[in-house]
Amino acid sequence: MTHTLNASQHVAPVTSASRALRRWLTGGMAAGPVFLAVGAAQGLAPDGFDFSRNALSQLALGHAGWIQTVNCLLTGALLVMGAVGLRQVLGGGAGGTWGPVLVGVFGVSFWAAAAFPADAGAGFPAGAPDRTVISGHGAVHMIAGMVGYLALCAAFVVLADSLAARGHGRWAMASRLVPVAVLAGFMASAVSVLAFTAGAGLGLLWLAAVTTRLAGAPADR
Repeated sequence: MTHTLNASQHVAPVTSASRALRRWLTGGMAAGPVFLAVGAAQGLAPDGFDFSRNALSQLALGHAGWIQTVNCLLTGALLVMGAVGLRQVLGGGAGGTWGPVLVGVFGVSFWAAAAFPADAGAGFPAGAPDRTVISGHGAVHMIAGMVGYLALCAAFVVLADSLAARGHGRWAMASRLVPVAVLAGFMASAVSVLAFTAGAGLGLLWLAAVTTRLAGAPADR
């Protein structure tokens, strides 16, 4: 009986630590899907928002703009949680050090985007002119998004090494290619807002996938 009790006391802290780590990692897994789901639902509301003309960040300017603002704040918090979880699960090395830091920078960029909203334009919100005039807070919003997504793209490249080290060779290759697609979508934003949205969405979803993959057991080589 005594021997059994000692064994259970020894295992309990490990289980508790594993659950805590899982909670941190869940932030990184959920951030992208949550942000995109809330944005899509809000964008479908009959308030004049047009996915082919307006970026999701402009939803913070509508009559229910507080929803998108909270969405950005929540997404930033979830991304920072995911960064903490990645740091714990990856340990040392370039991937375990710089990958989580870059993901954390990406998370903070959502907080900055919430604090400095995008400018009205392209007919949204209702009554806004078609032409967008960049204001001071709009410029900060754009810079925050640019810095955040550059950090995310760099994180994918760094985390590719961690994926490869765990035997996920195809995931590592994809993680090096996804930044190209994300940046291509951003560069095509002058022609199509949908391309920009697709690039941003791809980055968010791939981070969720990579976090999920790294949270699992190493693959067989």
